[in-house]
Amino acid sequence: MDDPASDSTAVLLQRVRSGDALARDRLMARHLPRLRAWAHRRLPASARGLTDTDDLVQVTFLRALNHLEGFEPRHEGAFLAYLRQILLNAMRDEIRRAVRRGAHGELDESLEDRGPSPLESAIGRDALDRYDAAFARLGAEQQEAVFMRVEMGFTYEQIAEALGKNSMNTARMIVSRALARLALAMDEPGAGGPDA
Repeated sequence: MDDPASDSTAVLLQRVRSGDALARDRLMARHLPRLRAWAHRRLPASARGLTDTDDLVQVTFLRALNHLEGFEPRHEGAFLAYLRQILLNAMRDEIRRAVRRGAHGELDESLEDRGPSPLESAIGRDALDRYDAAFARLGAEQQEAVFMRVEMGFTYEQIAEALGKNSMNTARMIVSRALARLALAMDEPGAGGPDA
């Protein structure tokens, strides 16, 4: 397997569809560490109860593999974007469950709360809601580019390869334009949050 083309995500997905367990393992090794890191940064502590973040990432990957027949990779980064959307949905479900579940046990009044104040939490949540709403308004390629650069820490060279672009300057331009559009959309009144 010295041919780099045989290790592309599209080829690995095709091999997974035909039952190749080694290809599935290679896909997991490629994407799980980045998804775990992203999920750990994104899932609120209040939602980390019965379900571990790593479990959500594993479930995400299994869901993606179970629905491969409906997925067609347009380019190398498409599968990562597909995984991100499934993980984001799973995280939203987990947050809803945590809210319904509520706090358990008695509260010890002598404990000091070292977490963010309700205002700090609200401001942070509002910014995240505005980011998510603005992100959803970007085109698919721009979403993938921003996700890879901002949330996954890809280099411009990796983004160019993942998006099938011929240079890292092209990737840099896509990311730059997407971030400018994202910033403008986040600044618009009513750009997300509970009142939007």
